[in-house]
Amino acid sequence: MKHLWSPWRIDYILGPKPDSCVFCLPSRTDEDEERLVLHRAKHAFVVMNKFPYGNGHIMVCPYRHVMEMAALETGELHETIELIQKCSVILKEHFHCEGINVGLNQGQAAGAGIREHLHFHLVPRWNGDSSFMAVFDEVRTIPEHLCRTYTELKPYFQKMKQH
Repeated sequence: MKHLWSPWRIDYILGPKPDSCVFCLPSRTDEDEERLVLHRAKHAFVVMNKFPYGNGHIMVCPYRHVMEMAALETGELHETIELIQKCSVILKEHFHCEGINVGLNQGQAAGAGIREHLHFHLVPRWNGDSSFMAVFDEVRTIPEHLCRTYTELKPYFQKMKQH
């Protein structure tokens, strides 16, 4: 089994979850840099993933709070796909990646971490890097660095010695 290290994701896994949807943007743009919004179009926007699976992990989201592709109106769907196309070009140009995973996890059973608001992932890939998900090549994502896990678990084992 191969391991894909992504220790920064533990902040998302263990951290507090917002009361409101992270993909429902305010109409004002003063928070765009903080929210890592890269581009706003008429029906959809591009945002960086704050807890990426790999370098350059971005997402394309419709503004409207919908859970399924079937709920998108024609203009929303077309613009979302066009943004995915443009993002693919930008990622290849900037990162010189050899491929891009483009994915949609529609619903919790499909692996959507935020199932309430449709969002497409784009993750740059290079030949020889670790596979994106376990289903593709028996790869397990390790969301926390081993040293950090060790430091946090050590006190539990020290208490066991005292009893």
